Amino acid sequence: MSQETLSPPPEDAPVAIVTGGGSGIGRAIAQRLTDDGMRVLAVDLKPSADGPGEPFAADLTTREGNRAAIEAALERFGRIDAIVPNAGFQHVAPVADFPEDRWDAMLSLLLTSPFLLAKYAWPELARRGDGRIVVVASAHALVASPYKSAYVSAKHGALGLVKTLALEGAADGILATALCPGFVRTPLVEAQIADQARAHGVPEERVLEDVILAPHAVKRLLEPEEVAGVVAFLLGPGGRAFTGVPVTMDLGWTAR
Repeated sequence: MSQETLSPPPEDAPVAIVTGGGSGIGRAIAQRLTDDGMRVLAVDLKPSADGPGEPFAADLTTREGNRAAIEAALERFGRIDAIVPNAGFQHVAPVADFPEDRWDAMLSLLLTSPFLLAKYAWPELARRGDGRIVVVASAHALVASPYKSAYVSAKHGALGLVKTLALEGAADGILATALCPGFVRTPLVEAQIADQARAHGVPEERVLEDVILAPHAVKRLLEPEEVAGVVAFLLGPGGRAFTGVPVTMDLGWTAR
């Protein structure tokens, strides 16, 4: 279905919850799923009123925020077929200087939120018999980088969570995967350039080539729409064979 389609999805169309849906990868995912005929609840701390899907504001670092997102989807759409935990932020600093409050907040958003969303949506996903969970987990679920202790720890944990969800969900038809892209052209990547320059002791204009793209075999950033395309595949008929695994699209990063 092309992006030129103007008619809304039918009232019985499948429903996906996409977190971090206001910008970057989340916005691209919400757009692609909407274009493909799904109804989307685009959850963000400050959702975009003119973005794809139906915006919903929630603080996903709290239990109440995650529960509210699930309840909002059921109230607005009457069903949940898929959840796509994608919301996140980055903080770059050595372990010795890493702010403890930032550690707590990052693990709450990047690891605990996917757990809570899965927990609260579980009965509905099981009732559908073909529920899908796609956690946008990053190549940092598989490898580490210096100065990103909280992010790397949370993403490694997210992969472990996905494996557990897959094993527990198999009998109910729930499939869970961890999408692991390399660096994507998003505000999250752009916002860390100054911190990366400071941590690595290089000029800001050298960060993209010398730091961010250094682990990529193919020296380019992924585009948000590329990630969205893989999410759409995993939520569609072709994704039925994938569960409990990382789906890696890292331009050769983890081949090293």
